[in-house]
Parts: sequence; structure tokens; C-alpha cells
Amino acid sequence: MTDLTPVVRDLLARQDGVVTREQLRGAGFTETAIRWHAGRGWRVLLPGVFLMNRNDPRPRQRLVAGLLWGGERSVLSGPTAASLHGITSAGARDRVHLLVPAPLASRRSGFAEVRRTVIHDDDTRSRGPLRLSSPARAAVDAARAARTLDARSAILIEAVQRELTTVDDLAEWVHRLRPRDAAGLRLPLEAAASGAWSVPEAELLDLVATSGALPDAWANPSLCTGDGRALTTPDVWFDDVAMAVMVHSRRYHSSPDDWDDTVDADGDLVTAGVVVAGVTPHRVRTSPTEVLRRLERTHAAARGRPRPDVVATPRYLRQAAGGG
Repeated sequence: MTDLTPVVRDLLARQDGVVTREQLRGAGFTETAIRWHAGRGWRVLLPGVFLMNRNDPRPRQRLVAGLLWGGERSVLSGPTAASLHGITSAGARDRVHLLVPAPLASRRSGFAEVRRTVIHDDDTRSRGPLRLSSPARAAVDAARAARTLDARSAILIEAVQRELTTVDDLAEWVHRLRPRDAAGLRLPLEAAASGAWSVPEAELLDLVATSGALPDAWANPSLCTGDGRALTTPDVWFDDVAMAVMVHSRRYHSSPDDWDDTVDADGDLVTAGVVVAGVTPHRVRTSPTEVLRRLERTHAAARGRPRPDVVATPRYLRQAAGGG
């Protein structure tokens, strides 16, 4: 349209070409004119929300439309906000998840879903026309929406591993939930608190913690040689004998080259004198006793050689999340 007023042009520029019926009426459009254009020159995205052309909406236009439909107090939430914060395991897909404060009502229409909440979030974020719940809340809400324990754990682990939030902040949000909602997040929260960078790593840490022969394990410490040369970060580390355990899983590598690079990277540890044991998630799950005994034997053998000059710095202290 070429006859738009400056007010409407400003709205379109600020809102990615998406406007509401109320905004159009405030800018001088009559209800008759709005109805005439809807379905002709404009696309109706949600009730009372229009894209002022007939193109398919871009992903951000769908997000803006959801917020406009949700109202000025709405924020993007759950898998939608978690994905925008950078949590790739959140799996937002096409649905737009939003929160509104009570007493506003929950509702859904088309691709958008609004859920009301009584829990206040004082760390919401703004990105242009987008309003997002805080990273910690987004991660916890996304984990609540996930269907499996592994999926919930992956979301919370990634949120911590990417340093988008802390275990303490995640724990606070979990503890603020109703007990029945929080119950399914206790184990995922413990996995995030372990320092693991993936679900298989968390499972391995849980496994080695059951051993009476192995010392405390460190998750993902930073390593360097005595002269300061950085080494590959091991998934699990036994510092007393400089032993690394690497979890090799194709699922967590995006390409064959990425997989090859990961396996090849273990070589710098071997060159520095580190004993390296490799495990797979499948073995950890299907043959945990066999894996544990092999690691115990490897650790015992490593005690028989001089410890190499490798300095490890813990990133995390393994502890129960939110525990006393």
C-alpha cells in the first residue's frame, strides 16, 4: 500500500510489518477498511493481528505477531525463548509460546499459545520488538515442556554449558514451581549441576560415582602441559593419575568432519602422557558394570607409571543442585 500514514509506517518499521486491529483503528483505519484488506492485500496471522502483505510470515514476524496477540504484558517463553537465548536442544519448532501474568487468561490460537503465570520474572530481556523471559526461566519452562528425561536434562545442561545461566538460577526457578511440576526436573537439575556438557557425560559421572575404587571425578576441567600449552578438555578426569575419559557419540557432532576432529583431538592428550579411555553412551547405558570395571582397571594401571606434568583446573565442583 502506498497511502499509509506516517504513524502506520512507523508501526510497520518497528514491528516487522505486523500490526493489530487496535493499532490500525488508532491510526485512522475504519473497521470496514480493515475487513476489506484482510484476506486481499493483508494476511491474517492471528485474531486481530495482520501482516500487511500476502507473503508467508518470516520466523520473527510470527514471534512479533504472537506478542501482539498476547498483549503488551506478554513475553516469549518456554521452548521459544530458550531457542532464542541459544539453547539448541529446546526444540521450539513452529509454535510460539508466551506467558502473561495472572489474572490474564491462558488461551491458544493457530501457532500461538499463551499461558498465564503467577511467578514473577524480574530478568526479562528485550531484543528490538521481541520480549523474552529470562534465560533461566526459559530453560526451566522448556524443560518442563519436554517429554523425556533425556530431553529435559539436555536443555538444562546446555543452558549451563553455554553459560547462559547458572545452576543456582535454574535451581531457584525449579524450587519456585509447584511440587508436582518440579518433580520431573530434579534429576535434570542434578545433571546440570554435575558439570557435564551432555546427557551421556552426566550418566557417566553418575556411574563412576558408584565406584569404590575410583576417586572423585572432575567434569570438563581445563588442561595444560607444565609449560602452559593448552590440551583438549576431557569429558571426565581423574587428577590423581592424569586419566581422561572421553564420551564418543556421533549424535552430539553435527558432521563427519566434526566427529573425526573430536576423535583425533584425543591424540594431544596421549602425546602429553595422559591415559585416555573412550566410552560410548550406548555402552554406558547397556553395560554399565562392564564400563565401570574397565575404567577401574585402566585407573589401576595408570597408577603404575609416573604422573605426567599436566595441570588440571576444575571448572565445576560436583554437588547436588540446590542441596544442603
